[in-house]
Amino acid sequence: MESFRYDNGDGTFLVSYREALSHHMPISHFHSTFEIYYLLSGKREFFIKDRTMVMQEGDVIIIAPNILHRTTNADQPRHERLIVNMHESYMAAVNGTYRDTLQPLFDNEYLVVRCSLQDRLAIEALAQAIVREMQERKSGFDMYAQTLVLQLLIICCRHVKMNRQDSVESPSPMHERISEIVRYMNENYAQELSLQVLADTFYVSPYYLSRFFKEATGFTFVEYLNSVRVKEAKKLLEHSGMKVSLIAKKVGFGSVTNFGRVFKSVTGHVPLYYRKA
Repeated sequence: MESFRYDNGDGTFLVSYREALSHHMPISHFHSTFEIYYLLSGKREFFIKDRTMVMQEGDVIIIAPNILHRTTNADQPRHERLIVNMHESYMAAVNGTYRDTLQPLFDNEYLVVRCSLQDRLAIEALAQAIVREMQERKSGFDMYAQTLVLQLLIICCRHVKMNRQDSVESPSPMHERISEIVRYMNENYAQELSLQVLADTFYVSPYYLSRFFKEATGFTFVEYLNSVRVKEAKKLLEHSGMKVSLIAKKVGFGSVTNFGRVFKSVTGHVPLYYRKA
């Protein structure tokens, strides 16, 4: 099948399919939609919020809005995957009790779903049908694809409700160590943080931290810190009336000018775009 990417125009429903020999996400990644990542074949390392995990063929990862994540190559870089981004409004439009049906989506920052063979076959069939609809683009294809995505989400949520979520192991002790450092950054992003400060705090060399932070998360130290700060600023812009200058200071930026520059480089928009929205 040919790779494709579909965007409905307002960022509330996106579908992307790709089969690739190798791929590293080029930018930091968080958004206002739920993301469903289905690995049809291959193996991927997946960093979400503060930990790295290995995805296997048939795994589904569902990520809540505004959770920072990134995928990188594992020891088998060739892979095939389907990604769907869907806004909560599509779920609400179908049924007023959607939160009860899809409760695990709203109780967790992310779900790792490893289904039984029967459910895997059902998910595989739905994924293939989504890809087919998006490629053929017959009348009503986007609406039809949305109904298929909702069916996939219901299967995943049923599985989570009936089964304890298995913990997904980290690739190595090094990844666990970096996860500890990332959790510290997530809690202290508003403070003055630098590579040297973190290296001193965790008794490692700046060289070690710089090298293995990138390997474990897919981000450089500065990329990750900026992304966390921008993510928090975006939430304040959307849900408060606080002035932009105060938001910049609150999330750890030394100047409004630098805040504006970094914000646009991470999100593609100036800060006031989200205030107006």
